[in-house]
Amino acid sequence: MTVILSKGHYRARLAATDGDILATQQLRYRCFITDNEGVDADRFDPVCQHLLIEDSRDGALVACCRFQVFSQGDQITDSYSAQFYDLTAMAPRIGPSIEVGRFCVRPGTDPLDALRVAWGALTRVVDTENVGFLFGCSSFAGMEPALYSQAFAQLARSHLAPPDLRPGQKAVELHEFSVIGQNSLPSLQRALAEMPPLLRSYLTMGGWVSDHAVIDRDLGTLHVFTGVQVARIPAARARVLRALAL
Repeated sequence: MTVILSKGHYRARLAATDGDILATQQLRYRCFITDNEGVDADRFDPVCQHLLIEDSRDGALVACCRFQVFSQGDQITDSYSAQFYDLTAMAPRIGPSIEVGRFCVRPGTDPLDALRVAWGALTRVVDTENVGFLFGCSSFAGMEPALYSQAFAQLARSHLAPPDLRPGQKAVELHEFSVIGQNSLPSLQRALAEMPPLLRSYLTMGGWVSDHAVIDRDLGTLHVFTGVQVARIPAARARVLRALAL
């Protein structure tokens, strides 16, 4: 068992067996597909490393994600995210990177506690691999953009990717963001409430998003491309991540 980090009664470790990976795929199915037994698997699972967050008291799996390390920026055009977003323009502009995906938390578990442990473990991975860019797809439950009008307006107003790193459109079904006018600013409180915890975590690290959301009918979600430039993480947030990694 390769334990990366232990915090309180949670531990983060890498999958070591096929059974470990199966457990993450079953949790993913429960969280993304339906609250029944099943397996969520795709062609990216064999090339990814799988991070398990477990309750160290009984070994129960409470959260998981997978990640893939790319030693060169041009490799990201064969990533999971590249199925939905055109990354060809940004690929030459980034160096070593990590794509984080399929992050999910078992229903009934405090997502913030699980996120803290996961980010502590991923911080260690980032340091070990010496990567400068993190990316992935941040998912919103359901496929109705109207449910997230305030969140999307806030993302469009304050959190769009820099023009030279902005992903292009590729998916057939998508929702383009629109900026609410100055006389009708989005409610920050409502916008944050509409955003999933993972995306809020990215934004506290100075993360940015695509200018549109993709409608993913396979998983029944909406998602936005999300990127974080490690060198531009605010100093205060970087200190928090370093503390989580200890």
